[in-house]
Amino acid sequence: MASYRIENCFAQLRAEKRKGFIPYICAGDPSLEKTVGLAIALEKAGADLLELGLPFSDPLADGIVNQLAAQRALAAGATVRGVFDCIREIRRRSQIPIVLYSYLNPIFQFGFDKFHREAEAAGVDGLLILDLPPEEDVCALGDLVHVRLIAPTTPPDRIGKIAATAKGFLYYVSREGVTGVREAIASSLAENVGRLRQFSDLPIAVGFGISNADQAREVARQADAVVVGSAIVDVIAQHGTHPDLTEKVGSFARKIGEAIKSA
Repeated sequence: MASYRIENCFAQLRAEKRKGFIPYICAGDPSLEKTVGLAIALEKAGADLLELGLPFSDPLADGIVNQLAAQRALAAGATVRGVFDCIREIRRRSQIPIVLYSYLNPIFQFGFDKFHREAEAAGVDGLLILDLPPEEDVCALGDLVHVRLIAPTTPPDRIGKIAATAKGFLYYVSREGVTGVREAIASSLAENVGRLRQFSDLPIAVGFGISNADQAREVARQADAVVVGSAIVDVIAQHGTHPDLTEKVGSFARKIGEAIKSA
């Protein structure tokens, strides 16, 4: 089963009494070949689970940093099959759990059933489909986990329905709006994460807007795992053409990983 890597990851985190670090990068930015190296560097820097974006031309839930990353990846020739091949290369060197972050359009263009089969065969453990309502998500195939998103504006009755069919972990969006760096963590975070725990025993990962080590440490005090995306993608944007790209990204990620573990 593909999902065992996610389950084992959070079981190990619980056993070690520490919080998880989930970095996000866009597959193919700056190239699919370099994505493999970045994934390995992030794991060495302390990542427990990797969130890998499938580049798409109209990423409505993403801020400008991740939008530009998707544009760079597409311009560099990234395709769905190319991303699957990239994940196969990562799997030759690592067993880190991989969640593929995607919009519904490229999945349907590829073929819903075929996408699930090939993603699982490549080594994907879970899918985070941004614009697929849980009510419509009735045809998950194979052992791929469909990670559920919950927003600050999600009412309690809907949280209950989402949590009832969730697997792997719950992804709590820490604030309204798109992905991107923020100056501060939402003051309602602790209260909202506490409310989620009333509906589910699943681990809770918190993402959107967490951009530095101090913020990551603060969020880790409330969540089971912390997702950091735009801040890492911005480092890739700054150093994408430099030969020391993986070292720069690894160094930045290591500080965040250490902050999370120190919580």
